[in-house]
Amino acid sequence: MTFSRLLNYKYSDTLKKMDPDHLVALVTEVIPNYSCLVFCPSKKNCENVAEMICKFLSKEYLKHKEKEKCEVIKNLKNIGNGNLCPVLKRTIPFGVAYHHSGLTSDERKLLEEAYSTRVLCLFTCTSTLAAGVNLPARRVILRAPYVAKEFLKRNQYKQMIGRAGRAGIDTIGESILILQEKDKQQVLELITKPLENCYSHLVQEFTKGIQTLFLSLIGLKIATNLDDIYHFMNGTFFGVQQKVLLKEKSLWEITVESLRYLTEKGLLQKDTIYKSEEEVQYNFHITKLGRASFKGTIDLAYCDILYRDLKKGLEGLVLESLLHLIYLTTPYDLVSQCNPDWMIYFRQFSQLSPAEQNVAAILGVSESFIGKKASGQAIGKKVDKDVVNRLYLSFVLYTLLKETNIWTVSEKFNMPRGYIQNLLTGTASFSSCVLHFCEELEEFWVYRALLVELTKKLTYCVKAELIPLMEVTGVLEGRAKQLYSAGYKSLMHLANANPEVLVRTIDHLSRRQAKQIVSSAKMLLHERAEALQEEVEELLRLPSDFPGAVASSTDKA
Repeated sequence: MTFSRLLNYKYSDTLKKMDPDHLVALVTEVIPNYSCLVFCPSKKNCENVAEMICKFLSKEYLKHKEKEKCEVIKNLKNIGNGNLCPVLKRTIPFGVAYHHSGLTSDERKLLEEAYSTRVLCLFTCTSTLAAGVNLPARRVILRAPYVAKEFLKRNQYKQMIGRAGRAGIDTIGESILILQEKDKQQVLELITKPLENCYSHLVQEFTKGIQTLFLSLIGLKIATNLDDIYHFMNGTFFGVQQKVLLKEKSLWEITVESLRYLTEKGLLQKDTIYKSEEEVQYNFHITKLGRASFKGTIDLAYCDILYRDLKKGLEGLVLESLLHLIYLTTPYDLVSQCNPDWMIYFRQFSQLSPAEQNVAAILGVSESFIGKKASGQAIGKKVDKDVVNRLYLSFVLYTLLKETNIWTVSEKFNMPRGYIQNLLTGTASFSSCVLHFCEELEEFWVYRALLVELTKKLTYCVKAELIPLMEVTGVLEGRAKQLYSAGYKSLMHLANANPEVLVRTIDHLSRRQAKQIVSSAKMLLHERAEALQEEVEELLRLPSDFPGAVASSTDKA
């Protein structure tokens, strides 16, 4: 590490205290004419750094693309139903914004577009921006060699600094890593050592990896006997690396063990075929539960729990509210990440209707238990932590479906908007998986129609009357509200609408968009009419097993 240069920026005592890393000096060398990314270790740090930088930027920055920045703020308000994050409200006029998973996908998309078009010139962001999103910069600054509390890996570091100076977009690019003395040795290793090796995780991710693969192989009849499955495994990336990865067991042993586990779990059935006195072949076929898990793409760690929960739900399914059904479709893998705020939990619990309280009672969660947790009292009776956490997430989703406003729910449960949106999309996806799971099992037929409706509600998360309009291509919530207010309340209304009238009636609707909405509605209506026609023909057709049907056709002959 050698000396390069001193920063040419006068620091007051106040600024030195507020900005010990000299970030203001580093970013003002490139913005607003060029773009800059500042990677921060945590989400909260992103917001704090964005505000701190804006506090010390000169008023000249406000004039740069002022009109376009006002448009960004206006658009953010529109997608937030009139709500705007107070931090972004203060930073965007300077051309600065934070970017992390706490934002909704619409907010992120809008900010990314503004950054790509140089309306915004500085992002303070977490490491998630390094992968996937193509947002290059003239200068990339890493505030610390950490992601949360973990020290940076070489591949993460390369991803982050790889944003600087993209070929074809910029002629030069530079990266700056800020470090403390204690991290100096580790950083030297970080910037000089080779990239980490890439290893297969097929066996490490047990239920999502090798077992799901075996269930798919057998379900799709690609390989159904032990020898074929083992042969297939030898051709995988894991098979190629087996000498490096396998120390205690052979690939054959792992294959046999995984198939035994799936058989014991009731997902596969094993048949023994004796080809001769000496030669035995083990064939496998998928069971009903296995096919349901395979068709529903259910994580095999949870398929038996899901089956048990649905079976138990049949004994006393509460249909007066959606809460019970939402609980059954709340993803299991999100439960472990949930840390309920017990005071909020207790407040929500005390507002439940008798039917909703009945759901909690069926699940074994009482108001007194939540009350004790909220007041920090000792609890004698043991309650399943996963059920308690899952019910809390169900409360969040249930409130969201009733209020349809992420901002209100975010405030009510003190959760980031982005987290709530991820919970919603994850639940909509899992609800669809549970629907496919139930379609394969006759005993769960009662759930099917209910899950179709719930999946729609979770997917669109708007008031029920807007759902038919949002099934049309190009119609999102804001547009659906405009159309509904203008009297277009159904698919038939849209299919028969005049695009010219739509352009005059609906604000900010182009002629091309109007034509697309009408033609999409016509196509949807036509598809539904055809489906109904087929159903009518099926109902009117004489059954093939009708008594005397064969005889009468023979007489005619």
